[in-house]
Amino acid sequence: MPQLCDLAIHVNGQQIFFLNQKILSAYSGKFKKIIRQEKRKSQIKISSIGIDNFPGGPDGFEMVSRFCYNHGEIKITVSNVALLHSCAVFLGMTENLSTGNLLKQTETFLDGVIDWSWHDIIASLKSCESFFTYSDTSGLVEKLILSLLEKLAQNSDIATLIASSSSSSSSPETASRFRFSSSAKTTPESTKPGSSSKQWWFDDLIVLPPMIIEKVIANMGAYGTDNNSLILTRFLLHYLKNAELQCKGGAKGTVLYSRADYAGLASTAVHGVSRNSFSCRGLFSVLRVVSGFGLTRDCRAKLEKLIGAMLDQATLDDLLVSGHDDRGVFDVNLVIRLIRIFVNGGFLSPQKLKKVGRLIDKYLCEISPDQNLKTSKLLGVAESLPDSARDCFDGVYRAIDIYLQSHPTLSFEERSRLCGCLNYAKMSLEACKDLAKNPRIPPNIAVQALKLQHSKIPESDFSVSVKDIESPSMSSSSGHMVMYNDNVERLSQENQEMKMNIQRMQWRVMELENACKEMKGRISKVVRHDVNVTSSSAPYNYSSSSFPRLC
Repeated sequence: MPQLCDLAIHVNGQQIFFLNQKILSAYSGKFKKIIRQEKRKSQIKISSIGIDNFPGGPDGFEMVSRFCYNHGEIKITVSNVALLHSCAVFLGMTENLSTGNLLKQTETFLDGVIDWSWHDIIASLKSCESFFTYSDTSGLVEKLILSLLEKLAQNSDIATLIASSSSSSSSPETASRFRFSSSAKTTPESTKPGSSSKQWWFDDLIVLPPMIIEKVIANMGAYGTDNNSLILTRFLLHYLKNAELQCKGGAKGTVLYSRADYAGLASTAVHGVSRNSFSCRGLFSVLRVVSGFGLTRDCRAKLEKLIGAMLDQATLDDLLVSGHDDRGVFDVNLVIRLIRIFVNGGFLSPQKLKKVGRLIDKYLCEISPDQNLKTSKLLGVAESLPDSARDCFDGVYRAIDIYLQSHPTLSFEERSRLCGCLNYAKMSLEACKDLAKNPRIPPNIAVQALKLQHSKIPESDFSVSVKDIESPSMSSSSGHMVMYNDNVERLSQENQEMKMNIQRMQWRVMELENACKEMKGRISKVVRHDVNVTSSSAPYNYSSSSFPRLC
């Protein structure tokens, strides 16, 4: 055994292989060089070598060992050719050491990649995932991607897409290859074109890791700011939706990549989004997909600008975007930014502005029960629209009332500040009556609202002219029945109730003021009485200096 296995090899710190030095040196230039260096350092026959970052780890090294021990023969397939090629490059298994060495065999097999099926190419690309750095450096990934695009270009619609994208950023040679492939008369059996909304190749490519997808898009000339293809944008959104499930754990509960690994693809998708190609709801869907992948500030600003310009087409469900940075349930800061973009966009018709006003009032009622929602955030949403956006402030009042019920510990100052966004003159009579009876509303706010409502009602509804209230003697002498003013007879019960509410709130405030004055008066009288009694009728004669000074 010592003669047959005179070399111990530690592969990536995971496993030890005991092999023969001569057999490995006959095929691997790297091992031949390492063994020669070890012999110079030590005269011990059995030596130990450590290899780190070996492609494929122990599995890849075992395949190479079998190749060496089998006199340079191994079955090469679509699933293992990428790994064997990377190992051959790593170990320097060239023709200089042995005719028909591993590197030559894998390159010969890869020359026939043009005859591979669509799914064979995808499977081979997928196998490069665990040793991507080596396969990419050797040019293997690029070769497989070009073959993949050749297959993709056999669909005439896709060929048009690739040709238009490649003409701007890819080389002329690559573009001409795509155009040549598009003229093919047959389509691979595995390609089954589907509907236009989701292309036939979307689901096939989602198995590839993000770094390979980036290279696929880059070879199409549509990566980053160069993306102007609607089809590629839709594919990226489809891919990112699937990646979101993987980042959350997926069905197997394993996470292979972090959200930051998809940031480049998310930015590319945003650059391909245009207002003419997506509805307002579609833009919100894009925002939900890409927002979790660490978008740059410029990309997020571009997407929000597109949405804000179409805010009048949004629905309540669109606005209910889950919060990421805030502790709250919903992303309130996003809605505030969208409203500001819409308002500051200019050329707004009153109809669109009021439509957004009604939408925001519904949104306020929806987010008000959130226990983590701060008063400043609720006010930020309510006050982000101009006063002209609302014909009635009843919706804002309902939202405030819900918020006060959900936040019973608010101070008097916070409740008053919250009610400051209300325009009492634009509140209905019913809302004002409810506000006047609401114990959560500060009394001074209720009185102010009722006074404004009272000022809007004509004086004739509350008063009667002198000539309409003649005495019975005057009316009997004239032979006519006394007739009261029609306004008094038709005085609506609502106006009477409002008048009573105004008086009730005024009495409430006056009672509080009188109670305070009375208490102050009593306190001052008690203090003066105690001082006089003590100084005049005390049984003992104390000097005035012995009493404390009253402030």
